[in-house]
Amino acid sequence: MSELDRFAAVARDVIDAAGRELREAIGAQKRIAYKSAIDLVTDTDHAVEALIVERLGRAFPDHVIVGEEGSAGGRPLRPAADQYAWYVDPLDGTTNFAHCHPQFSVSIGLARGAELLLGMVLDPLRRELFAALRGRGATLNGEPIHVSAVQELGQALLATGLPYDRRQQIDFYFAFIKEAVLAAQGIRRAGSAALDLCYLACGRFDAYWEWKLGPWDCAAGVLIVREAGGRVSDLAGAPFDLYGDQILASNGLLHAPMIDLFAPLR
Repeated sequence: MSELDRFAAVARDVIDAAGRELREAIGAQKRIAYKSAIDLVTDTDHAVEALIVERLGRAFPDHVIVGEEGSAGGRPLRPAADQYAWYVDPLDGTTNFAHCHPQFSVSIGLARGAELLLGMVLDPLRRELFAALRGRGATLNGEPIHVSAVQELGQALLATGLPYDRRQQIDFYFAFIKEAVLAAQGIRRAGSAALDLCYLACGRFDAYWEWKLGPWDCAAGVLIVREAGGRVSDLAGAPFDLYGDQILASNGLLHAPMIDLFAPLR
């Protein structure tokens, strides 16, 4: 077994355990706290992150673990270029989860420096596991997946999200949404960035953009998109930065049209 296969075996066990916790918790009473007026966290976020961190830390004591709740809402420091780092979002789509809306996930990614090596995103209710290892393609429940072949924005289904400062920057964010609505066949705002990226990877969406995600939100999903044949950059087409503040992902065919669509607004 290669080192990467060993990492993947542990990650699979960990994400399966996290998924069981989320399935058990969805119908239970929740304790909710607020990081800001619209950014909430539940006791389940903390419990599932603790489970993941404990198991990964036990298996790989020399690796860094960057978790959403452990980062306390701040931007984490970049690990060293030769450091293995796990990026963990125990509950991506917390607001959905808190309202029992069935669109949320657990996301686990592994990188060495800036090089993404492993990504797993589990939808625990639909029992859909999206996964990728660097250079080996992407899968959904073990079956290969690929991005769509849509070439025209007018035939595309787009996805986006809105950052937590949306009440202060609403005109800016809505300007992008307006252009997308006018250009595309449809647009969705589902509430889990990790699943949005995975849906792009398997052809359910054709392009996706968002601002101000944490590295835990998108580390796994970005690798899954790339391994499924898609492209990821910032909104201007520059190389994607896991610690940056914007992301544009597409099936590749729509990347230049999306950049051109948003160019006047940037």
